[in-house]
Amino acid sequence: MGAVHAIGLLLCSLVLLFDSSISHPLCIDSRAPSNLSSPLKFCSYNGTTCCNSTEDSQIQKQFLSMNISSSACASLLKPVLCARCDPFAAELFTVDSVPRPVPILCNSTISANSSQSLIQVTSDFCSNLWDTCQNVSMSNSPFAPSLQGRAGIPVNSTVSELTQFWQSKADFCNAFGGVSSEDSVCFAGEPVKLNDTGTPIPPHGLCLEKIGNGSYLNMVAHPDGSNRAFFSSQEGKVWLATIPEEGSGEAMGLDESSPFVDLTDQVHFDTAFGMMGMAFHPNFAQNGRFYASFNCDKEKWPGCTGRCSCNSDVNCDPSKLGSDNGAQPCQYQTVIAEYTANGTASQPSLATSAKPSEVRRIFTMGLPFTGHHAGQILFGPEDGYLYFMMGDGGGTGDPYNFSQNKKSLLGKIMRLDVDNVVSASEIDKLGLWGNYSTPKDNPVSEDPELRPEIWATGLRNPWRCSFDSEEPSYFICADVGQDLYEEVDVITKGGNYGWNVYEGPYPFTLPNSSSKNTSTKLTNPIFPIMGYNHSEVNKKEGSASITGGYIYRSKTDPCMYGRYVYGDLYAGAVWAGSEDPENSGNFSTSKIPFSCGRDSPIPCTSVPGSSLPALGYIYSFGEDNRKDIFVLSSSGVYRVVRPSRCNYTCSKENVTSVATPGPSASPNDACWISKPSKSTVLLVSSLVLLLLLSFV
Repeated sequence: MGAVHAIGLLLCSLVLLFDSSISHPLCIDSRAPSNLSSPLKFCSYNGTTCCNSTEDSQIQKQFLSMNISSSACASLLKPVLCARCDPFAAELFTVDSVPRPVPILCNSTISANSSQSLIQVTSDFCSNLWDTCQNVSMSNSPFAPSLQGRAGIPVNSTVSELTQFWQSKADFCNAFGGVSSEDSVCFAGEPVKLNDTGTPIPPHGLCLEKIGNGSYLNMVAHPDGSNRAFFSSQEGKVWLATIPEEGSGEAMGLDESSPFVDLTDQVHFDTAFGMMGMAFHPNFAQNGRFYASFNCDKEKWPGCTGRCSCNSDVNCDPSKLGSDNGAQPCQYQTVIAEYTANGTASQPSLATSAKPSEVRRIFTMGLPFTGHHAGQILFGPEDGYLYFMMGDGGGTGDPYNFSQNKKSLLGKIMRLDVDNVVSASEIDKLGLWGNYSTPKDNPVSEDPELRPEIWATGLRNPWRCSFDSEEPSYFICADVGQDLYEEVDVITKGGNYGWNVYEGPYPFTLPNSSSKNTSTKLTNPIFPIMGYNHSEVNKKEGSASITGGYIYRSKTDPCMYGRYVYGDLYAGAVWAGSEDPENSGNFSTSKIPFSCGRDSPIPCTSVPGSSLPALGYIYSFGEDNRKDIFVLSSSGVYRVVRPSRCNYTCSKENVTSVATPGPSASPNDACWISKPSKSTVLLVSSLVLLLLLSFV
């Protein structure tokens, strides 16, 4: 008992820190829960769940093999095992990013604010389980401590009782108990339920200030945490800018005549083509590595040498495609290339320029048509992998069904490892599209029919995605619709977002056909969390094109905090989406007014006959290290500022508006690195982007 007591004392000091990256419906394998056509036979879950009938049967076999000697105890342990089927299983079974074989058991002896049902929060399920089961014999107990003293990792055991491993209820519940809070849930012996907090009241308006006149497609905060950010144009230039303090009256510092790097010799720039994305390695401040995603023309640049995405592997013959806008199939290609800022300064974080020569070609692929190739790239904030957003390749209605083809990379989100590159022979053997490897936990590990690069399928033209800076499991993408619906999706591992069987929540009717697309039978398509019909905007023009944004995490406008901000290309509307109840995965969205502050550093002009600022076209959104959000439009760069500067009312502003200091211009001052509060963790003509996001 001495060793057991020592383990118990050690675990008494364990504080359960819930993984802030998981706070919405998500399964243990990082997939979204699915909808059942009929209830499970053993576990009491129906509707949305993380188990299928096979997994339900496996849990039943595990339960029967335990040979629990008390029916009262068995009635409590059955739902504990079945908690793997809970839509919140990823959170229930994860502490400090370490998986557990049992969920976090509600322990009401610890008090905290919670978004979970009050009945469940106040339930001391952990104590009840101990009182009922402490002297009950069972085989292969999941409650045995490991030899290293970590809770929930079983040792080799046969028949045992809880009292053989735990000296007291306090020891047991310190190891397995937990509390529901604003950011986490616990298990109370039944499926997790959340409080219904009612429909959130939307903010009164979004206040902007204009801080730049340039037109850019991409903005990336400097990885050193300072008040600097990179901006890139569709033509292929990247600038390093200084972001002024909000309310200072200053414009951002950016010298158009002195770009950080000029890639225009490599980039093919014409209507729907150009430099679509850029990303800086998470360790850029040390290794100087950064990446550009752009298009090239193989008839004009010898470096444009990728294989055609229309090939026999995907049942496509490029000779039968014909020309598109005067271009031959796969004449235009999509490229990801690596560059370096090393050698231009004493250390990469101090670099103000970079060499335009490629260090390494990561990816090259020929495009079948001249539209819908997206091209954004992002590094995952937790896994460090490179996410690559790719459209369906163009053509009305995805005529070759690329988005649903598991062997095609079109209409997909890819997840690549650019730090571990396989050999040339392995690249050839695996049929990779460049110098990268694929993470072992990509969906191909569970679905061998998929290409190893694929993370998610069924996208049409994802235009601007982002990871929530406080809850990175919220990987949100806007996907441009065809003729009816613009959508916003939460991207999860292996998720299928429906195109071209669905357009948003609606069955998609193929052109020249009276029936919906039945070429692919979808299992559990994931529908949008929010979006809008084309009829809601630009009624006269009858067109729309979504531009994805960010979950607002700055303290500058506290009434916008936690809301997903996105807009429409035509700049006539901006929306703010809210989750209700919190952490539920259920969102509501509201169109909100927006205006420009009268004290804007650069005066704003208005749309003729309207009070709206003349943004032109909203190409993209950006986020700096302070978590302020920026609108990148054809008329300039705008920042979201305090609502009072536009006479919008926000009752929270006076309390929190001064709480967030601005980052320093010094890249060496560590105090400026942004720390998420919940985690330890060329001008381009309007026509260019209008055509880029066109629907056919």
